[in-house]
Amino acid sequence: MEYKTLNNGIQMPVLGFGVFQIPDKNECIDSVAEAIRVGYRLIDTAASYGNEEAVGIAIKRSPVDRSELFITTKIWIQDVGYEKTRKAFEKSLAKLQLDYLDLLLIHQPYGDIFGAWRAMEELYQEGKVRAIGVSNFPDYRVMDLIVHSQIKPAINQVETHPFCQQQGSAEFLAANGVQIESWGPFAEGRNNLFSNELLASIGENHHKSVAQVVLRWLIQRGVIAIPKSTKPERIAQNFDIFDFSLSESEMDAIKGLDQGKSLFFDHQDPAMVKFLSERRID
Repeated sequence: MEYKTLNNGIQMPVLGFGVFQIPDKNECIDSVAEAIRVGYRLIDTAASYGNEEAVGIAIKRSPVDRSELFITTKIWIQDVGYEKTRKAFEKSLAKLQLDYLDLLLIHQPYGDIFGAWRAMEELYQEGKVRAIGVSNFPDYRVMDLIVHSQIKPAINQVETHPFCQQQGSAEFLAANGVQIESWGPFAEGRNNLFSNELLASIGENHHKSVAQVVLRWLIQRGVIAIPKSTKPERIAQNFDIFDFSLSESEMDAIKGLDQGKSLFFDHQDPAMVKFLSERRID
């Protein structure tokens, strides 16, 4: 495994396992258990995914020592704010059956993010969280948080894949000491990613799948990736990306796929802000 050093000196694996859209408890337990067995050490969940409990069970059953794992969860919009964030953290920690978290993120850039951030700074200072960060934050909101807080975010987890490459944001984050992390590295298969001719051709050059090419491309860019799958063969295949490298010309060719916009939704669309903010979780 390769690692990135976060701005507080913590080492984070460059490749992890995501559990978004694995709502079935047993399927999530089995998938996380298989990922850990294969070699993944970074596991990414969120309160809004509804599967923290399943992730916790898989971790508890694993023979891998807790100190070798890097566990991330996220605070949903309804729990943003000083008191609410502290309570939400304790709830997530209990569901995960853990004594501490490796990374805690604000899931969306809405609501009382500064109240939430103060709570997260305290959790960090108390040793209950090893690193704190954000998700889906546009660059100006990241800077807003940096300028007006004691602790700068260690991570910004954003949509990043061949069709939405976040080149400008990646440069901005790197310049300000914030690590970029990709959610949706495969764009959930949109734009026929898995049959893309360029990616398939590059894969043939290395005897690798399109998924493996995408993950290798992200890692060579310095982007942390958290692919998700419930199929054991795919879980293993997505982990098998450390025995090859893409050439400079291949990296440049993939740049040409960038469409410069989300394939999902605009976080600055007022209707989407309202929709997400009204979505409640248990």
